[in-house]
Amino acid sequence: MKFLRVFVAASVFTAAGAFAAQQSPDVRNLAREIFKQLIEINTTESVGSTTVAAEAMAARLRQAGFADKDVQVLGPNPRKGNLVARLPGSGARKPLLLLAHLDVVEARREDWSVDPFQFLEKDGYFYGRGTTDIKDGDAILTATLIRLKQEGFRPDRDLILALTADEEGGDSNGVRWLVENHRDLIDAAYCVNTDGGDFQIQNGKRRLTAIQASEKLSVHYLLEVKNRGGHSSLPRKDNAIYQLANALVRLEKLAFPVDLNEVTRAFFERDAALESGQVAADMKAVAHEPPDPAAAGRLSASPYYNSLLRTTCVATRLDAGHANNALPQTARAVVNCRILPGESPEQARKSLAQVVGDPEIAVSYLGGEKAAAFYSAMKPIPPSPLRPDPLAPMERVTSSL
Repeated sequence: MKFLRVFVAASVFTAAGAFAAQQSPDVRNLAREIFKQLIEINTTESVGSTTVAAEAMAARLRQAGFADKDVQVLGPNPRKGNLVARLPGSGARKPLLLLAHLDVVEARREDWSVDPFQFLEKDGYFYGRGTTDIKDGDAILTATLIRLKQEGFRPDRDLILALTADEEGGDSNGVRWLVENHRDLIDAAYCVNTDGGDFQIQNGKRRLTAIQASEKLSVHYLLEVKNRGGHSSLPRKDNAIYQLANALVRLEKLAFPVDLNEVTRAFFERDAALESGQVAADMKAVAHEPPDPAAAGRLSASPYYNSLLRTTCVATRLDAGHANNALPQTARAVVNCRILPGESPEQARKSLAQVVGDPEIAVSYLGGEKAAAFYSAMKPIPPSPLRPDPLAPMERVTSSL
Protein backbone atom coordinates (compact mmCIF):
# COMPACT_ATOMS: atom_id res chain seq x y z
CA MET A 1 0.00 0.00 0.00
CA LYS A 2 1.94 2.94 -1.25
CA PHE A 3 1.98 6.70 -0.46
CA LEU A 4 0.70 9.69 -2.39
CA ARG A 5 -2.54 9.21 -4.20
CA VAL A 6 -4.05 11.99 -2.11
CA PHE A 7 -4.75 14.44 -4.92
CA VAL A 8 -7.05 12.23 -6.95
CA ALA A 9 -10.72 11.51 -6.56
CA ALA A 10 -10.06 7.83 -7.10
CA SER A 11 -6.96 5.72 -7.54
CA VAL A 12 -7.79 2.52 -9.38
CA PHE A 13 -6.17 -0.17 -11.46
CA THR A 14 -7.05 -0.15 -15.13
CA ALA A 15 -7.94 -3.43 -16.80
CA ALA A 16 -4.81 -3.00 -18.87
CA GLY A 17 -4.07 -6.69 -19.13
CA ALA A 18 -7.45 -7.36 -20.71
CA PHE A 19 -7.11 -4.33 -22.95
CA ALA A 20 -3.62 -5.30 -24.09
CA ALA A 21 -4.83 -8.80 -24.93
CA GLN A 22 -7.12 -7.28 -27.58
CA GLN A 23 -4.36 -5.33 -29.32
CA SER A 24 -2.90 -6.02 -32.75
CA PRO A 25 0.51 -7.72 -32.92
CA ASP A 26 2.11 -4.41 -33.89
CA VAL A 27 0.83 -2.67 -30.76
CA ARG A 28 1.81 -5.61 -28.56
CA ASN A 29 5.29 -5.60 -30.09
CA LEU A 30 5.55 -1.86 -29.47
CA ALA A 31 4.58 -2.33 -25.83
CA ARG A 32 7.24 -5.03 -25.48
CA GLU A 33 9.89 -2.81 -27.08
CA ILE A 34 9.04 0.02 -24.71
CA PHE A 35 9.01 -2.39 -21.77
CA LYS A 36 12.49 -3.64 -22.65
CA GLN A 37 13.81 -0.14 -23.13
CA LEU A 38 12.53 0.99 -19.73
CA ILE A 39 13.85 -2.05 -17.87
CA GLU A 40 17.32 -1.40 -19.26
CA ILE A 41 17.34 2.23 -18.07
CA ASN A 42 18.57 2.35 -14.48
CA THR A 43 16.15 4.51 -12.49
CA THR A 44 17.27 3.67 -8.95
CA GLU A 45 17.77 6.41 -6.37
CA SER A 46 21.50 5.77 -5.93
CA VAL A 47 22.86 6.01 -9.48
CA GLY A 48 19.86 6.04 -11.82
CA SER A 49 17.87 8.75 -13.52
CA THR A 50 14.14 8.94 -14.17
CA THR A 51 14.91 11.84 -16.52
CA VAL A 52 16.57 9.47 -18.97
CA ALA A 53 13.50 7.22 -18.95
CA ALA A 54 11.11 10.17 -19.20
CA GLU A 55 13.02 11.61 -22.17
CA ALA A 56 13.01 8.22 -23.90
CA MET A 57 9.21 8.00 -23.60
CA ALA A 58 8.84 11.63 -24.67
CA ALA A 59 10.84 10.88 -27.83
CA ARG A 60 8.53 7.98 -28.68
CA LEU A 61 5.43 10.13 -28.20
CA ARG A 62 6.79 12.96 -30.33
CA GLN A 63 7.76 10.49 -33.04
CA ALA A 64 4.16 9.20 -32.96
CA GLY A 65 2.85 12.67 -33.74
CA PHE A 66 2.33 14.31 -30.35
CA ALA A 67 2.97 18.05 -30.45
CA ASP A 68 5.88 19.42 -28.46
CA LYS A 69 3.50 21.47 -26.31
CA ASP A 70 1.69 18.26 -25.31
CA VAL A 71 4.85 16.42 -24.18
CA GLN A 72 6.92 17.80 -21.31
CA VAL A 73 9.72 16.45 -19.14
CA LEU A 74 10.11 18.45 -15.98
CA GLY A 75 11.28 18.01 -12.41
CA PRO A 76 13.09 19.55 -9.47
CA ASN A 77 16.60 18.51 -10.60
CA PRO A 78 18.34 16.92 -13.60
CA ARG A 79 17.98 13.32 -12.33
CA LYS A 80 14.34 13.47 -11.22
CA GLY A 81 12.44 14.22 -14.39
CA ASN A 82 8.72 13.45 -14.79
CA LEU A 83 6.95 12.96 -18.10
CA VAL A 84 3.59 14.68 -18.59
CA ALA A 85 1.90 14.11 -21.96
CA ARG A 86 -1.58 14.98 -23.16
CA LEU A 87 -3.83 13.51 -25.84
CA PRO A 88 -6.29 16.36 -26.46
CA GLY A 89 -10.00 15.58 -26.45
CA SER A 90 -13.16 17.52 -27.15
CA GLY A 91 -13.35 18.92 -23.64
CA ALA A 92 -16.87 17.63 -23.02
CA ARG A 93 -15.67 16.16 -19.75
CA LYS A 94 -12.86 16.93 -17.33
CA PRO A 95 -9.54 15.19 -18.17
CA LEU A 96 -8.57 11.71 -17.05
CA LEU A 97 -5.10 11.21 -15.55
CA LEU A 98 -3.17 7.99 -16.27
CA LEU A 99 -0.35 7.41 -13.80
CA ALA A 100 2.67 5.16 -13.27
CA HIS A 101 6.12 5.72 -11.76
CA LEU A 102 9.46 5.35 -13.48
CA ASP A 103 11.76 4.78 -10.51
CA VAL A 104 12.58 1.34 -9.13
CA VAL A 105 13.89 -0.10 -5.88
CA GLU A 106 17.65 -0.61 -5.60
CA ALA A 107 18.92 -3.85 -7.18
CA ARG A 108 22.36 -5.21 -6.31
CA ARG A 109 23.79 -7.48 -8.99
CA GLU A 110 25.05 -9.97 -6.40
CA ASP A 111 21.50 -10.49 -5.13
CA TRP A 112 20.21 -11.45 -8.58
CA SER A 113 20.72 -14.61 -10.62
CA VAL A 114 20.49 -12.44 -13.75
CA ASP A 115 21.43 -8.84 -14.53
CA PRO A 116 18.53 -6.78 -13.07
CA PHE A 117 18.97 -4.12 -15.75
CA GLN A 118 18.95 -6.47 -18.73
CA PHE A 119 15.49 -7.41 -20.00
CA LEU A 120 15.08 -11.19 -20.09
CA GLU A 121 12.11 -13.29 -21.23
CA LYS A 122 12.39 -16.92 -20.13
CA ASP A 123 9.88 -19.75 -19.67
CA GLY A 124 6.95 -17.40 -20.00
CA TYR A 125 8.24 -14.86 -17.47
CA PHE A 126 9.90 -11.44 -17.71
CA TYR A 127 12.97 -10.80 -15.56
CA GLY A 128 14.42 -7.42 -14.64
CA ARG A 129 14.06 -4.71 -12.01
CA GLY A 130 10.71 -3.03 -12.53
CA THR A 131 8.99 -5.77 -14.55
CA THR A 132 6.09 -5.75 -12.08
CA ASP A 133 6.64 -2.48 -10.22
CA ILE A 134 5.81 -0.77 -12.39
CA LYS A 135 7.52 -0.39 -15.74
CA ASP A 136 5.00 -2.77 -17.26
CA GLY A 137 2.41 -0.11 -16.46
CA ASP A 138 4.61 2.62 -17.96
CA ALA A 139 4.93 0.59 -21.16
CA ILE A 140 1.22 -0.24 -21.40
CA LEU A 141 0.17 3.39 -20.94
CA THR A 142 2.76 4.79 -23.36
CA ALA A 143 1.98 2.20 -26.05
CA THR A 144 -1.76 2.78 -25.62
CA LEU A 145 -1.45 6.55 -26.07
CA ILE A 146 0.68 6.01 -29.17
CA ARG A 147 -1.92 3.62 -30.58
CA LEU A 148 -4.77 6.07 -29.91
CA LYS A 149 -2.81 8.87 -31.56
CA GLN A 150 -2.00 6.78 -34.63
CA GLU A 151 -5.64 5.73 -35.01
CA GLY A 152 -6.79 9.36 -34.88
CA PHE A 153 -8.91 8.73 -31.79
CA ARG A 154 -10.31 11.88 -30.19
CA PRO A 155 -11.84 11.24 -26.78
CA ASP A 156 -14.49 13.44 -25.19
CA ARG A 157 -11.92 14.45 -22.57
CA ASP A 158 -8.17 15.05 -22.52
CA LEU A 159 -6.13 11.98 -21.58
CA ILE A 160 -3.11 12.95 -19.48
CA LEU A 161 -0.17 10.60 -18.99
CA ALA A 162 2.14 11.18 -16.01
CA LEU A 163 5.20 8.96 -15.53
CA THR A 164 6.81 10.10 -12.32
CA ALA A 165 9.93 9.97 -10.15
CA ASP A 166 10.61 8.83 -6.59
CA GLU A 167 7.53 6.81 -5.78
CA GLU A 168 9.77 4.14 -4.25
CA GLY A 169 11.77 6.61 -2.16
CA GLY A 170 13.96 9.69 -2.36
CA ASP A 171 13.15 13.32 -1.74
CA SER A 172 11.66 14.25 -5.11
CA ASN A 173 8.33 12.43 -5.28
CA GLY A 174 7.06 13.28 -8.74
CA VAL A 175 3.36 13.26 -7.92
CA ARG A 176 3.84 15.58 -4.97
CA TRP A 177 6.14 17.86 -6.98
CA LEU A 178 3.65 18.10 -9.86
CA VAL A 179 0.76 18.80 -7.49
CA GLU A 180 2.70 21.55 -5.74
CA ASN A 181 4.31 23.14 -8.82
CA HIS A 182 2.30 22.21 -11.92
CA ARG A 183 -1.16 21.22 -10.77
CA ASP A 184 -2.64 22.62 -13.98
CA LEU A 185 -0.78 20.03 -16.06
CA ILE A 186 -2.31 17.05 -14.24
CA ASP A 187 -5.64 18.41 -12.98
CA ALA A 188 -8.24 15.74 -13.70
CA ALA A 189 -11.60 14.32 -12.70
CA TYR A 190 -9.83 11.27 -11.31
CA CYS A 191 -6.70 9.20 -11.79
CA VAL A 192 -6.18 5.67 -13.05
CA ASN A 193 -2.95 4.37 -11.52
CA THR A 194 -1.43 1.14 -12.84
CA ASP A 195 0.29 0.64 -9.46
CA GLY A 196 -2.99 0.40 -7.56
CA GLY A 197 -4.22 -3.20 -7.75
CA ASP A 198 -3.49 -6.42 -9.58
CA PHE A 199 -4.94 -9.41 -11.38
CA GLN A 200 -5.06 -12.68 -9.47
CA ILE A 201 -5.07 -16.22 -10.86
CA GLN A 202 -5.71 -19.25 -8.68
CA ASN A 203 -5.23 -22.82 -9.89
CA GLY A 204 -4.95 -21.54 -13.45
CA LYS A 205 -8.27 -19.69 -13.33
CA ARG A 206 -8.90 -15.96 -13.23
CA ARG A 207 -9.94 -15.14 -9.68
CA LEU A 208 -10.32 -11.39 -9.46
CA THR A 209 -9.23 -7.98 -10.62
CA ALA A 210 -8.13 -5.93 -7.63
CA ILE A 211 -8.94 -2.23 -7.70
CA GLN A 212 -7.29 0.11 -5.23
CA ALA A 213 -9.45 3.06 -4.29
CA SER A 214 -7.82 3.84 -0.97
CA GLU A 215 -4.34 3.87 0.42
CA LYS A 216 -2.46 3.74 3.67
CA LEU A 217 0.12 6.40 4.50
CA SER A 218 3.61 5.09 5.27
CA VAL A 219 5.37 7.10 7.99
CA HIS A 220 8.70 6.33 9.71
CA TYR A 221 9.10 7.20 13.39
CA LEU A 222 12.25 7.29 15.49
CA LEU A 223 12.37 5.96 19.06
CA GLU A 224 15.48 7.27 20.81
CA VAL A 225 16.83 6.99 24.36
CA LYS A 226 19.92 8.75 25.71
CA ASN A 227 22.11 7.58 28.59
CA ARG A 228 25.25 8.79 30.38
CA GLY A 229 27.02 5.61 29.29
CA GLY A 230 30.12 4.26 30.97
CA HIS A 231 32.40 1.22 30.82
CA SER A 232 31.12 -2.31 30.35
CA SER A 233 33.20 -3.48 33.32
CA LEU A 234 30.87 -1.51 35.58
CA PRO A 235 27.33 -2.29 34.31
CA ARG A 236 24.38 -0.45 35.83
CA LYS A 237 20.65 -1.07 35.86
CA ASP A 238 20.00 1.93 33.60
CA ASN A 239 20.98 0.75 30.13
CA ALA A 240 19.79 2.45 26.97
CA ILE A 241 19.52 -0.82 25.04
CA TYR A 242 17.45 -2.56 27.72
CA GLN A 243 15.27 0.51 28.14
CA LEU A 244 14.54 0.65 24.42
CA ALA A 245 14.09 -3.13 24.18
CA ASN A 246 11.43 -3.07 26.90
CA ALA A 247 9.58 -0.35 25.01
CA LEU A 248 9.71 -2.43 21.80
CA VAL A 249 8.24 -5.43 23.64
CA ARG A 250 5.30 -3.22 24.60
CA LEU A 251 5.05 -2.01 21.02
CA GLU A 252 4.98 -5.62 19.80
CA LYS A 253 1.68 -6.09 21.64
CA LEU A 254 0.09 -2.94 20.17
CA ALA A 255 -3.02 -3.54 18.09
CA PHE A 256 -4.79 -0.48 16.75
CA PRO A 257 -8.60 -0.67 16.77
CA VAL A 258 -10.45 -2.11 13.78
CA ASP A 259 -11.46 0.75 11.51
CA LEU A 260 -13.23 -0.10 8.25
CA ASN A 261 -14.15 2.42 5.58
CA GLU A 262 -16.23 2.20 2.41
CA VAL A 263 -13.36 0.64 0.46
CA THR A 264 -12.24 -2.01 2.96
CA ARG A 265 -15.83 -2.91 3.81
CA ALA A 266 -16.55 -3.44 0.11
CA PHE A 267 -13.43 -5.62 -0.14
CA PHE A 268 -14.55 -7.98 2.60
CA GLU A 269 -18.10 -8.10 1.21
CA ARG A 270 -16.90 -8.96 -2.30
CA ASP A 271 -14.08 -11.30 -1.28
CA ALA A 272 -16.39 -13.32 0.96
CA ALA A 273 -18.04 -14.67 -2.20
CA LEU A 274 -14.68 -16.08 -3.32
CA GLU A 275 -13.84 -17.75 -0.01
CA SER A 276 -15.51 -20.56 1.91
CA GLY A 277 -16.02 -21.83 5.43
CA GLN A 278 -14.98 -19.78 8.45
CA VAL A 279 -13.01 -17.23 6.41
CA ALA A 280 -16.04 -16.38 4.25
CA ALA A 281 -18.28 -16.14 7.32
CA ASP A 282 -15.79 -13.90 9.11
CA MET A 283 -15.50 -11.60 6.09
CA LYS A 284 -19.25 -11.14 5.99
CA ALA A 285 -19.37 -10.56 9.75
CA VAL A 286 -16.55 -8.04 9.78
CA ALA A 287 -18.19 -6.06 6.97
CA HIS A 288 -21.20 -5.41 9.19
CA GLU A 289 -21.58 -2.16 11.08
CA PRO A 290 -20.23 -2.48 13.71
CA PRO A 291 -17.72 -5.19 12.73
CA ASP A 292 -17.97 -8.46 14.64
CA PRO A 293 -15.03 -8.50 17.13
CA ALA A 294 -14.59 -12.28 17.08
CA ALA A 295 -14.50 -12.35 13.29
CA ALA A 296 -12.02 -9.47 13.24
CA GLY A 297 -9.83 -11.34 15.72
CA ARG A 298 -9.69 -14.46 13.56
CA LEU A 299 -9.01 -12.51 10.38
CA SER A 300 -6.25 -10.58 12.15
CA ALA A 301 -4.21 -13.78 12.33
CA SER A 302 -3.53 -13.19 8.61
CA PRO A 303 -0.98 -10.38 8.09
CA TYR A 304 -2.81 -9.43 4.87
CA TYR A 305 -6.28 -9.16 6.39
CA ASN A 306 -4.88 -7.57 9.54
CA SER A 307 -3.33 -4.79 7.46
CA LEU A 308 -6.73 -4.05 5.91
CA LEU A 309 -8.51 -3.90 9.25
CA ARG A 310 -6.38 -1.36 11.09
CA THR A 311 -3.39 0.95 11.21
CA THR A 312 -0.23 -1.05 11.86
CA CYS A 313 3.16 -0.17 13.33
CA VAL A 314 6.25 -2.38 13.38
CA ALA A 315 9.91 -1.99 14.35
CA THR A 316 12.16 -2.26 11.29
CA ARG A 317 15.65 -1.11 12.36
CA LEU A 318 17.85 -0.94 15.47
CA ASP A 319 21.02 1.00 16.24
CA ALA A 320 22.77 1.34 19.60
CA GLY A 321 26.12 1.89 21.25
CA HIS A 322 29.47 3.02 19.93
CA ALA A 323 31.98 0.46 21.22
CA ASN A 324 32.00 -3.22 22.21
CA ASN A 325 33.34 -2.49 25.69
CA ALA A 326 31.25 0.60 26.51
CA LEU A 327 27.78 1.11 27.90
CA PRO A 328 25.52 2.56 25.20
CA GLN A 329 24.93 6.28 25.33
CA THR A 330 22.25 6.12 22.64
CA ALA A 331 19.80 3.49 21.44
CA ARG A 332 17.49 4.04 18.49
CA ALA A 333 14.77 2.11 16.71
CA VAL A 334 12.92 2.92 13.51
CA VAL A 335 9.22 2.09 13.54
CA ASN A 336 7.24 2.08 10.31
CA CYS A 337 3.52 2.77 10.56
CA ARG A 338 0.98 2.23 7.80
CA ILE A 339 -1.82 4.61 8.65
CA LEU A 340 -5.40 4.18 7.49
CA PRO A 341 -7.05 6.96 5.47
CA GLY A 342 -8.84 9.37 7.78
CA GLU A 343 -6.21 9.05 10.51
CA SER A 344 -3.31 11.45 10.94
CA PRO A 345 0.43 10.80 11.40
CA GLU A 346 0.34 12.81 14.59
CA GLN A 347 -2.39 10.57 16.02
CA ALA A 348 -0.18 7.56 15.32
CA ARG A 349 2.86 9.24 16.90
CA LYS A 350 0.92 9.98 20.06
CA SER A 351 -0.33 6.38 20.17
CA LEU A 352 3.26 5.14 19.91
CA ALA A 353 4.38 7.46 22.71
CA GLN A 354 1.54 6.22 24.89
CA VAL A 355 2.44 2.57 24.28
CA VAL A 356 6.16 3.22 24.84
CA GLY A 357 5.13 4.71 28.19
CA ASP A 358 8.56 6.08 29.01
CA PRO A 359 9.16 9.84 29.01
CA GLU A 360 12.89 9.23 28.59
CA ILE A 361 12.28 7.68 25.16
CA ALA A 362 11.67 10.34 22.53
CA VAL A 363 9.15 9.42 19.82
CA SER A 364 9.65 11.64 16.78
CA TYR A 365 9.42 11.59 13.00
CA LEU A 366 12.38 10.11 11.17
CA GLY A 367 13.83 12.92 9.08
CA GLY A 368 14.05 15.60 11.73
CA GLU A 369 12.39 18.98 11.71
CA LYS A 370 11.50 18.89 8.01
CA ALA A 371 9.57 15.65 8.39
CA ALA A 372 8.00 16.83 11.65
CA ALA A 373 6.72 20.02 10.04
CA PHE A 374 5.33 18.10 7.06
CA TYR A 375 3.53 15.35 8.97
CA SER A 376 2.39 17.45 11.92
CA ALA A 377 0.58 19.79 9.54
CA MET A 378 -0.96 16.98 7.49
CA LYS A 379 -4.72 16.76 7.78
CA PRO A 380 -6.38 13.32 7.85
CA ILE A 381 -7.18 12.27 4.29
CA PRO A 382 -10.43 10.35 3.81
CA PRO A 383 -10.54 7.32 1.50
CA SER A 384 -11.50 7.92 -2.10
CA PRO A 385 -15.17 7.23 -2.84
CA LEU A 386 -16.11 4.18 -4.90
CA ARG A 387 -17.13 6.19 -7.95
CA PRO A 388 -19.28 4.38 -10.51
CA ASP A 389 -17.76 6.17 -13.52
CA PRO A 390 -14.40 4.36 -13.32
CA LEU A 391 -15.62 1.22 -11.56
CA ALA A 392 -18.54 0.28 -13.82
CA PRO A 393 -16.46 0.12 -17.06
CA MET A 394 -13.78 -1.90 -15.29
CA GLU A 395 -16.34 -4.39 -14.03
CA ARG A 396 -17.76 -4.72 -17.54
CA VAL A 397 -14.31 -5.41 -19.01
CA THR A 398 -13.41 -7.87 -16.25
CA SER A 399 -16.68 -9.78 -16.52
CA SER A 400 -16.20 -10.12 -20.29
CA LEU A 401 -12.96 -12.09 -19.94
